[in-house]
Amino acid sequence: MSEVLKKIKLNGKTVDILAACESRLLDVIREKLKLTGTKEGCGEGECGACSIILNGDAVYSCLMLFGQLADGDIITTIEGIGKEHLSRLQDAFVSEGGVQCGFCTPGMIIAAHALLLKNPAPTRSEIANALSGNLCRCTGYKKIITSVEKAADKPAK
Repeated sequence: MSEVLKKIKLNGKTVDILAACESRLLDVIREKLKLTGTKEGCGEGECGACSIILNGDAVYSCLMLFGQLADGDIITTIEGIGKEHLSRLQDAFVSEGGVQCGFCTPGMIIAAHALLLKNPAPTRSEIANALSGNLCRCTGYKKIITSVEKAADKPAK
């Protein structure tokens, strides 16, 4: 395996990462960078547990190879959201009961955060659509969607 050096912005800090081009981005994040909040669920891009934000879009890190990154790419993992205190979104997940076992939560928050970056006042339907690539076996999604609604900037009624 050939290794390459990439300079990326990770959770707000510029870092140099040396890894094999053929390595899954998920493995680089978890094993080389020791950021274990990004989970491996299915390994096939079906569950969303491995979601990260890459240049503003939520993507499945289990389906990306490290070699696909370009110098200067911007990656946000769950560790990059609410670094010192819970973010408004994370707080809403706690207060609204959007967290149960917690395994899907990092991927759900990443997907919701990516949505709110682009659309700070999404409809319930837009939230459901943005989260549709993430599986949860505990909550039934209602509380998760309500959590995102609570965190969103809603116009005054």
